[in-house]
Amino acid sequence: MTGRYPGEDDPQRRRLGAHAIGLPWIGPNWPGRALSGGGLTHRLLAALDLRRALLAEVDARRLFPWLPVCMGVGVVLFFVADGVPGFGLPFGCAAILLALAAHQRQRLALFAGLVAFAFMFLGFGAAALRTVLVAAPVLDRPAFAKLSGFVETVDAGPQGGRMVLTLTSFQSSFTVTAPERLRVTYRGPTPRAGAHITGQARLMPPPQPAFPGGYDFARDAYYLGLGAVGRWSGPINLSAPPHAAGWQIEMWAAIDNARTDMTNRIARVIGGQAGALSAALVTGKRGLIDERANDDLRGAGVYHIVSISGLHMVLAAGVFFWIARLGLVLVPGLANRHPVKKYAAVLAMIGATAYCIFSGSEVATERSLFMTLVMLAAIVFDRPAISMRNLAISAIIVLAREPETMMGPSFQMSYAAVAGMIAGHEWWLRRKRAGAEKSGPILPPSWLVKAFLIVGASLATTLIASFATAPFAAYHFQRLNPYGLIGNALAIPFVSFIVMPAAVAGTLLMPFGLDAPIWSLMGIGSQKVLEVSSLVAAVDGAVRGLRAFDISALLLMTAGFVWLVLIIHPLRLLGMVPVLAGAHLAGNAPPVDILVDRQGQVAMIRGTDGKLSTLGRGAGKFTVERWLAADGDMRKAGDATLRTGTTCDRMGCVARLPDGRAVAVVLEAAAFEEDCARAHVIITALTAPPLCQRVPLLIDRARLAHSASLAIRQNGDGFDVIAARAAQHWKPWFGRSAQSAMQDPARSMETPPTLTPPSSTLPAARPDNTPPDDGAELLLP
Repeated sequence: MTGRYPGEDDPQRRRLGAHAIGLPWIGPNWPGRALSGGGLTHRLLAALDLRRALLAEVDARRLFPWLPVCMGVGVVLFFVADGVPGFGLPFGCAAILLALAAHQRQRLALFAGLVAFAFMFLGFGAAALRTVLVAAPVLDRPAFAKLSGFVETVDAGPQGGRMVLTLTSFQSSFTVTAPERLRVTYRGPTPRAGAHITGQARLMPPPQPAFPGGYDFARDAYYLGLGAVGRWSGPINLSAPPHAAGWQIEMWAAIDNARTDMTNRIARVIGGQAGALSAALVTGKRGLIDERANDDLRGAGVYHIVSISGLHMVLAAGVFFWIARLGLVLVPGLANRHPVKKYAAVLAMIGATAYCIFSGSEVATERSLFMTLVMLAAIVFDRPAISMRNLAISAIIVLAREPETMMGPSFQMSYAAVAGMIAGHEWWLRRKRAGAEKSGPILPPSWLVKAFLIVGASLATTLIASFATAPFAAYHFQRLNPYGLIGNALAIPFVSFIVMPAAVAGTLLMPFGLDAPIWSLMGIGSQKVLEVSSLVAAVDGAVRGLRAFDISALLLMTAGFVWLVLIIHPLRLLGMVPVLAGAHLAGNAPPVDILVDRQGQVAMIRGTDGKLSTLGRGAGKFTVERWLAADGDMRKAGDATLRTGTTCDRMGCVARLPDGRAVAVVLEAAAFEEDCARAHVIITALTAPPLCQRVPLLIDRARLAHSASLAIRQNGDGFDVIAARAAQHWKPWFGRSAQSAMQDPARSMETPPTLTPPSSTLPAARPDNTPPDDGAELLLP
């Protein structure tokens, strides 16, 4: 083969390929002929080399990896559609298109187009079906309630933790939609999973995004089956269950208890934060890691090692594979008679599955398991393990099973990182083959060259993964880690060569009581990771804030990235155009002048100094810090400068925009008369009286009922208002109250019920007037 791409040197094959994709055939020397004469179309085709590019993609079987892309487009279309469209019609359309594609399989261009649209419908239908299957009651308003239920899982910390309950009874002081499952934080002794407990809790619906385009906690909670979040109040009392827990709760409770016992064992043997980190890497329970260690890991750009996902699954499966293969090779004569490599791959698949189940089977872990299983299956069936096709297969499985994960950062960042590394690996192999063809046989490299290549490959993969995930990290977290490459380069070797092998060995030796020395060795590696993280995070500028940017910028960068990694022809470089355009939009995102929380009790306003200040009361730490992060501001929620330029009393707060216009947050109805006469913007959780209708911008309870949080930008003398929820756009995780407000605006003006604690054991209000919990941090890691 003399061509740069498979099939390029075969004129007959190229002629058939050109006919299949619907392009006219000019001849083997078509570029020169087109440049020397012919129409404008031929000249453009020659200049862009489109026909050769298309033939290269077809010959290299690069059309298949586009199928999950098409499927993902269908998933996105479902989430931007109004309501919950049925799944029957999309699946029916997909079946019709696939039947037509089978009939037109000899015409590749038409066949590919039909299959692409079929997979778009399949993605749409999968999201619709999943939304129906996970449907469960969602609490429609805050409530104090007396609860009883089975403890499913527990994630304990030094002074408390959080737990997931399946309820057996729910009693509230007023009528609300009772959830079936919920997650609550607690203080005090930790209950065991599987126990039936009774007590009181302050609950709230899973919160909507803190700002438009922000993290949608309510959506994730809906797909996890959580109908409420909150804080347990008072003691946790064991009680007799009204019925058996059921085999599923008992099974997961037994697994969770085993994880808890193992977490405590590892943390006790190693001690300190090294023990907490080691336990989290094995069992997935992160409650023992303190905030300082978390900040250091984030600042160094290595926090991804704490969440059991792709890195851990690959390393664990790799250790299982090599241990199994070594053990099988040591059996006399076995390697000569049997394919021990395939046997080792099967054992690694079993080990990886067990690791996923034991670590809690979280969404990120399951997704990584599917990726790993596909690659191990490729070994069993004598296929290349590292290929874009295998990655595409795993993505199709994940999108079919849990399509909602595509909307979150975990799916986007992990698949971007792996796709980037596979594309880099393919590029290296092509360069290597091209060099071998030009220079002929090459002597085997020395051990020094091999070591250099290993280090270089490790740095290259870290660099590729960092660049591939940067757009998604910037969009979802509004922060960049400029020294993340250094942090990963220094920390990952300890994880790869000490921590994860020790984790597998310690787990296998734990039933025999011989695990303590292994955990001590693991602790040494974890301590080095913490030291490296602390060192990198302490560098000035290790964490840089980035202003939140529009989804259009992310879509441009994503489209360009997909083009770059899936196309093998040099025309793939055209993908840099949308990448750079998206980066330009992201870097020049306009600032927001006012942010309003979903309840209308607190806002942030950009003052004359150009920084945001807080108005009102009741904002939780999570909401304030998400607002600051969205502005690229690195201040914390308790910073004293957040009250600069504001004036508050018990009836409300007032501040001024840089142009002098007043913004008022009204907390009591008595303030309406004065504020509505003077302010240009009124924000309130109450229903505004008619006298406020002349205010240029009025945001009251009726408006917030269907819009949730708001972002406001000045536009000359007026304002541009961006809502977290579009008007008349409803999804089931919005709750019944939002649906009712959209269908009957008059209902949104009804006075909300007063939350009267059912018992004096409920906690008193905090001195800073903030609620016990903002809700979102109950689900976040």
